[in-house]
Amino acid sequence: MVEVGGEPILVHIMRLYADHGHKDFVVACGYLGHVIKEYFASFNLQNADFSVNLGTGELTRLKETAVDWSVSLIDTGLNTMTGGRLARLAPHLGNETFMATYGDGLADLDISDLLAFHRGHGKLATITAVRPEARFGSLSIDDERMVTGFEEKVTSSEARINGGFFVLEPEVINYIDGDDVPFERAPLERLANDHQLMAYTHDGFWKPMDTLRDRRELERLWDEGVAPWSRSSEAENDLG
Repeated sequence: MVEVGGEPILVHIMRLYADHGHKDFVVACGYLGHVIKEYFASFNLQNADFSVNLGTGELTRLKETAVDWSVSLIDTGLNTMTGGRLARLAPHLGNETFMATYGDGLADLDISDLLAFHRGHGKLATITAVRPEARFGSLSIDDERMVTGFEEKVTSSEARINGGFFVLEPEVINYIDGDDVPFERAPLERLANDHQLMAYTHDGFWKPMDTLRDRRELERLWDEGVAPWSRSSEAENDLG
């Protein structure tokens, strides 16, 4: 719920999917889940014009929000791990392909292309593989352990990490054994061992909001109107 451009990062992530026609969302709530529930419960009032009769309390909408999303907010436990949260959402997902991602990462990802890739290979799971941000410089050291130079924020061109933005078949839930299972560990490892995990490689923008520094960088991109994850990064805040 930390804001970028005046709106929670969660809304930015949801808009990325909605821009590709995917507007049915199920949110796994945990710590401070009531804050997320309260936000969406009052979403229309926050984003629509209305008049109110203070005598009767009657509301008259003058301008509706342009958002037509369906958002289900499900309590998945306070200490449940990522795999356990997915498993708890299973009754709300239906028996069809679904997509999942973390609530703190943004990307200029082509969701339609990601989904087409998944449907094309016929496996149970697709993970988006991204290039990690180079946060630190590196040392050049020779065989005698002598420092011979410094390199500024170098990232191996071969290195990729889990960037979220999964596409999953319902059978993936069977790989999750309980609430205390991180999805990134045993379930993904077992899927890989069973040759059921494919990687969609993304070389564009990807950034998690792990630190205050990350949040400030995302805010800067938004304020300058060059946010790569948004089709319209002008801070109009109308969600239209």
